[in-house]
Amino acid sequence: MRYDVVIFGVKDMTADIVEYIMQNGIAKVDLVVTIHPDVLKKNQVSGYQGLSWLTEKYGIEVYETHSYSLNDEESKRFFTENEFGLGISMSWQRLIPKDVLDQFEHGVFGLHGGCGYLPFGRGRSPLNWAVVRGDTRFILNMFQYDDKADSPNVFANEMFAINPHDTIRTLQYKNVLVSRRLITKLLKAHQDGTIRVRRDSKDFDSWNGKRTAADGKMDFHERTRDLYNLIRAVSRPFPGAFCYAGKDKVTVWSAHPFDEMLDFSMYAPGEIIDIMDEKLIVRTVDGSLLIEEYVCEAQLKPGMVLCGDSAGE
Repeated sequence: MRYDVVIFGVKDMTADIVEYIMQNGIAKVDLVVTIHPDVLKKNQVSGYQGLSWLTEKYGIEVYETHSYSLNDEESKRFFTENEFGLGISMSWQRLIPKDVLDQFEHGVFGLHGGCGYLPFGRGRSPLNWAVVRGDTRFILNMFQYDDKADSPNVFANEMFAINPHDTIRTLQYKNVLVSRRLITKLLKAHQDGTIRVRRDSKDFDSWNGKRTAADGKMDFHERTRDLYNLIRAVSRPFPGAFCYAGKDKVTVWSAHPFDEMLDFSMYAPGEIIDIMDEKLIVRTVDGSLLIEEYVCEAQLKPGMVLCGDSAGE
């Protein structure tokens, strides 16, 4: 069987782009490739959403692989025994094997970005890293996959701002809006037979490492802006920033810089100065942080010191 337009993905943003394409009559999506729910037992996938409902709503065939890396025998047979036109990866956070890429007549394209142009900023969790580092812009690239990660095979790109109030979730909104534009442009070029890819980047290579839940640990030796950037970079749908009050874990979902002029030198960095309207005012090295939304099983009180590690460790 031939599938002309194929979407790879495992998240709510995957569903969003499929619905956008179908509802706006941009193209006909013939196949969605996603993971079977059993794969979650061995893989952490933030924001995962099952996509089998797309069959009932739009009549789109959904293939649920039992291997996120697409290297199991069942997946190999599926891609060998069928024909494919254009592939688009939307929140498929794994490399696609070369033997699968080679089955697509017009290639497989994905989205990746950073504050610079590819190959700068290759690797994992680009939006999270951008916020952690305090970047103020994000360049999203629609690029053609090859056997390496995030190669500078650029079809098109578009830039958006990262403002001081953005969280990872609001940046995902912006990412979806720009992704829609870039994917629409790609699908129209596919229909017209005019897909052109630039491979002449003059930028230098850099790499983002994998981020895990453990990377959300707060260190009150860091400056206020760094703590704030970390919190907004790993907020929902990610596991959240965290610290400890003694042995009790405190998961921090939202906060913002409070004041850098008030004299809080009588408090230690990480110490809770006061609690107002159930919000924590916490001393930092260069000021203070207002923790607005958090979860802790213990009752927190002024004078407690928040630390990166549990007192029981």
